[in-house]
Amino acid sequence: MGNRIYRSIKEPIRKNPTAKEKWRGEDKGLILCWEEGRELAQTQPKLAKRAQRGELPMLSWKGGVKRNPKKKKKTGSFCYLAQWQGLRGEDLDIVLSEKQTIKCSRTGVKVSYTLDATIFAVP
Repeated sequence: MGNRIYRSIKEPIRKNPTAKEKWRGEDKGLILCWEEGRELAQTQPKLAKRAQRGELPMLSWKGGVKRNPKKKKKTGSFCYLAQWQGLRGEDLDIVLSEKQTIKCSRTGVKVSYTLDATIFAVP
């Protein structure tokens, strides 16, 4: 598996990818999540504008921030980050070996995104 997952916004959204292409490839499903974000931007342009302003809205994956957060720090999934990048109309660009932290422009909450799904498990 490569360390960096990159895909240009100029690339067309894939048509009917196989299950292996969706989830079991080297990208770990991040391309699919990013493509879903791009499609979401077409159907929900107001949500896309919020993301473009740096907000971290609630999406399909863990990593969004509610209106009245109780915590000022949280952890999110790279799947959220990929979907958010697509929603914003950006290239998919994630380094798998590094956490990436983004501060929500609306709430001030800092979210650190990671590939490590074990931190999301409920004990």
